[in-house]
Amino acid sequence: MPAIDIRWILDDASLAACCSAWRTRSFVALDTEFMRVDTFYPIAALVQVSDGEAVWLIDPLQIRDWAPFAALLEDPAVVKVLHSCSEDLEVFKRLTGSLPQPLFDTQIAAGYLNIGFSMGYSRLVKELLGLDLPKDETRSDWLQRPLSEMQVRYAAEDVEHLCEVYRELEARLSADKRAWLLDDGAELVAAQREVSDPQEAWREVKLAWRLNGQQLAVLRALCTWREEQARRRDQPRNRILRERSLWPLARTQPRDVVALARIEDMHPRTVRQDGETLLRLIAEAAALPAEHWPAQLPEPLPLEASALLKKLRAVGQREGERLQIVPELMLRKKVLEALLKTGYPAGPYTLPDSLRGWRRALMGQALLDTLA
Repeated sequence: MPAIDIRWILDDASLAACCSAWRTRSFVALDTEFMRVDTFYPIAALVQVSDGEAVWLIDPLQIRDWAPFAALLEDPAVVKVLHSCSEDLEVFKRLTGSLPQPLFDTQIAAGYLNIGFSMGYSRLVKELLGLDLPKDETRSDWLQRPLSEMQVRYAAEDVEHLCEVYRELEARLSADKRAWLLDDGAELVAAQREVSDPQEAWREVKLAWRLNGQQLAVLRALCTWREEQARRRDQPRNRILRERSLWPLARTQPRDVVALARIEDMHPRTVRQDGETLLRLIAEAAALPAEHWPAQLPEPLPLEASALLKKLRAVGQREGERLQIVPELMLRKKVLEALLKTGYPAGPYTLPDSLRGWRRALMGQALLDTLA
């Protein structure tokens, strides 16, 4: 295998010049390496770019002005190629304030071509190009300098072969599938653009539907505080307050430090650092008048609904077979559950907003017919 042409970008002027050149290309392949052990936000450690001819490694520890790179990410004339990109999107947003569009995710493209669902990058490269990539370096320390020879090779090969993978997939996609794939990319970007509201975090807590209105008011206060503190302190949510403590805290509402320390999975450090704050939050939320309580959450669908879910999934499977698309890309379980919740058990049902674009156009009526 010929040696990769690897070029480092270590200053703002070089980055600006390269971004100018990349914006004349029809596509660029992108990847990132980052660290996120003790932080809420990812710390960018390396950004890799390839245009199919050379590989550039951008050192985020040296770059101050990301504006030219942000302009490249947002340039509608340059397709941005990534593989399984959700974490990379978060890195780009944190680093540059911008997100890549149009976005071509090679993992999703493999699904549209019925090659496989949720395929790892190495497996896709082996499948399409017959190459074995070096062993995974993702667990190594990407913030160390200098990077090891192995790290540099791993990072460069990742993005070098991404260009070849893109060309191979691109050539096989029909015009329809390419448009659908770019729609999915736009949806991923839109989801990343939305900053989740800390006030809504309580809705994600397991078994929250079992709590009454007053208990939900306490849960909402705790989850809001946890989310805001995680962002402010740049620490993982579980470092602030462990996930498994939230529900028992809202249900039992301890009134003193001794009772607080007995809560399931409660870390002694949390009691020490934030115990008094938690007790105050619980007392204040518990005392709210009923009109300020959140509305109770609907119960999950009963077990009997699984037969209906199976029938709805079959609509997607049939359409997937017809279109030669992996069934997992057709209809997400969450979408089907949202559809059932609009009218279970007796109907009438309405299509949920989460069923969008080509999926709604192709399968929406068939889903409603199945339920009728």
